[in-house]
Amino acid sequence: MLDIREGVLRTRVLLQGGLLAAGLLLGQAANAEALSQQRLDAFASAMQAQVEQGKIGGIATLVYQNGEVVQRGNYGFQDREAEKPLRDDSLYKIFSLTKLVTGTGLLQLYDQGKFQLDDPVGKYLPQLKDLQVAAAEGPDGFPLTEPANHPVTIRELMTHTAGFTYGRFSQSQVDELYVKADIQDPKTTLAVMMDKLASIPLRQQPGTVWHYSISVDIQARLIEVLSDMPFDAYLKQHVFEPLNMVDTDFYAPPDKADRLAVSYMPQEDGSLKPLPNDFFLSKPSFLNGGGGLISSTDDYLRFARMLLNEGELDGKRLLKAETVRLMRQNQLPPGVDNIGPFFPGNQFGLNVAVVNDAKAAGYLPEGTFWWWGIQGAWAWIDPTNNSIVLGMMQNTDYRLSRVIHNTASQALYGPVEQQKQ
Repeated sequence: MLDIREGVLRTRVLLQGGLLAAGLLLGQAANAEALSQQRLDAFASAMQAQVEQGKIGGIATLVYQNGEVVQRGNYGFQDREAEKPLRDDSLYKIFSLTKLVTGTGLLQLYDQGKFQLDDPVGKYLPQLKDLQVAAAEGPDGFPLTEPANHPVTIRELMTHTAGFTYGRFSQSQVDELYVKADIQDPKTTLAVMMDKLASIPLRQQPGTVWHYSISVDIQARLIEVLSDMPFDAYLKQHVFEPLNMVDTDFYAPPDKADRLAVSYMPQEDGSLKPLPNDFFLSKPSFLNGGGGLISSTDDYLRFARMLLNEGELDGKRLLKAETVRLMRQNQLPPGVDNIGPFFPGNQFGLNVAVVNDAKAAGYLPEGTFWWWGIQGAWAWIDPTNNSIVLGMMQNTDYRLSRVIHNTASQALYGPVEQQKQ
């Protein structure tokens, strides 16, 4: 049975569904202005400038609106040293854009009644039952702990409010324990990761803070347990093949290796250091649900179109429409109002950020649901304007990535006066 919170949310979504669907149709017909050619040109020029200024090796962009691609560009290089330009079929390490795919896979199982969002994670992953929480710094590098005030839920996993961390984007004794345990050791598996987490306390009490974390890897393991399939096999059968995503996997096989874009690390002197692609050319043991996929612009467009179309593409339905609406609805717990200063103007749905203040969010339209990868790739899905904006880049400076994202959104959606500056 649905618990009270989930029942209320489902009722709200169903009641809003008819109004939302009608609103979307009206918005597409009357209220949603198509992006002007001036804006599309400004966007293209701004992205080209990033390459010309030597900030990135290359960037590919694609804007899709009202059923057609209205802008597409490949700026710079797939491999700058080899003078190999980016092409439409170039492949990219999409890192955390994987999170939307993993969330879709898990929500398919939700649609099948395999779990409820407020189920305890420990119901399905016994290693994560009865977790302790860090209460204060402790001796010998291990924090003093207290019991969790409630069992971690699947909804909290999908909103980064479960109390887990990454070990590399913040500092605490718990983060240090993640590093010591090599929590995402590429030589192990998702199952081994769960065993490691059993002995590490949560960084904070569940449901109290939005804190970016390995929770989507836990979702990947949930998919394996609930479907009785390896994570990669599940995604291939239930997401990639139905969507005809022919270039998306956890590695680039030999016949596609020459299409994989090189990643670059900025140096103090302003140069860009190329990083080898070797790690990404064979199937890994650890199927990283939060950041392991390689994909192409066209493949990810098909995935994003399915979400824009509320779960269906080309006659194949992957998710119920009401589930996609649930995904893009704010799901943060009471008392957690936003997702921090690095993402102003945003709340959080299920594995996606959701814009609730357009100006603060760099003028991204309210209701846009989106995320990005640590080397810069991004996807903005805007139901109100029936549009998708994709950018693919490979640069390790994630702060630069956010500057480029803001430059892109200002060009596409900012005040007209700023277009002339």
